[in-house]
Amino acid sequence: MELRTLRSRRKAAFWGKVLPFLPYVFQSGVAVLLLLLMIAFSAWYTAFLQQIPPSLPIRWILLALWGPLTVYAGFRTYAQPADVIFLLPQETKISAYLAPAFRNGLIYKLIGLYIVVLLAWPLYQRSGGIIHPLWLMMLALLLLKALSSYGAWQELRIAGARARAGFRFLRWCFILLMTAAWIWQPAWKSALFMVLVGLNYALVLRFPMKHKIPWDNLIAAERSAAARVMLVLGWFVDVPAEGQKVIRRRWLSGIGNGIPWKPAEAYRYLLVKTFVRSELLGIVLRLTLLGMVLAGWNDKSWLGPALYLLFVFLAGTQLASLRQEHRDSPAASFYPLPVGARKTAALRLSSRLLLAVTVLLWLPMAVIPGGDTVLTFGSLAAGLLLAFGMRSAWTRKWRDENDDE
Repeated sequence: MELRTLRSRRKAAFWGKVLPFLPYVFQSGVAVLLLLLMIAFSAWYTAFLQQIPPSLPIRWILLALWGPLTVYAGFRTYAQPADVIFLLPQETKISAYLAPAFRNGLIYKLIGLYIVVLLAWPLYQRSGGIIHPLWLMMLALLLLKALSSYGAWQELRIAGARARAGFRFLRWCFILLMTAAWIWQPAWKSALFMVLVGLNYALVLRFPMKHKIPWDNLIAAERSAAARVMLVLGWFVDVPAEGQKVIRRRWLSGIGNGIPWKPAEAYRYLLVKTFVRSELLGIVLRLTLLGMVLAGWNDKSWLGPALYLLFVFLAGTQLASLRQEHRDSPAASFYPLPVGARKTAALRLSSRLLLAVTVLLWLPMAVIPGGDTVLTFGSLAAGLLLAFGMRSAWTRKWRDENDDE
């Protein structure tokens, strides 16, 4: 079979599994919620641009917005474990299979970056100092994005895991530095700096030992990407379980070790260890940190409590996916586990984590001086009420599930 045709069939097969679930996503009210959020954001952003605080670090905010989007790179290759055997003889022609993945990965992520650039451009024009033309900034970000994508592909080819991690850190540092140069410095200085650093980075990438085609890394990356798509769908509808990426967090390895060794606590132990080593922990942490910053920044108006409640809801939506973990585990068939133990453990862990996130999101509103006392403590009460309301909804919904437990 022709390699481009093989990739097209695999892509169609994967999205053919995803698309039937999209009507359920929209039926859940997410489309209406997104529309309301867009309207609210437009009104707030327009008013914000008219009254920008003089001390606002606009360029640092732009670096925080544009930098990670410029660095981030990924490729959907739809690689399968059997490729190690059946596509290995065609390594000399494999570029026909991988080229669309590299091109599409660059284009789709560049579109997202450009949308954020256009949204933040009025803010950039009010930052004072050196202001580059829009076309020049977009061209620079395109070149940086392409360089980051090239570096990400070379990282996948590197043989050693520690070397890959080191070069990933190096890529983040270099791309962020070059992005910062374009935000702060004149065009000629930024272009010269980008050329010098870019050439040195490309030369450094030639030193580590690499595979010609990193089959194992491509298969693992594809499995992780597919699991993220299913994880998002799992917030709204029950979907088939997909293998998720396991992240080694040694500094958190002790969490859960104090759980009693009893049949009733078996799923609790398993879910705690799964949460600590899954991507879900990183998602919840990033949401919490972003919510703390935004809620604390706007704590003097009604926008702060609104953002606070929004991030409590988003965190709860994420944590609800814990009910899908180990759903297909056959452990209950040959271990003396109580009936419904998995749902009970998932409900308890999700609820406790959501309460902890609710308090953490509220802390900046309580600590930063100048906020209204009634508004601050009213926000906490509303957040706790929302958390308990989501717990009640989970209890009713999960009670009706027909699990093989």
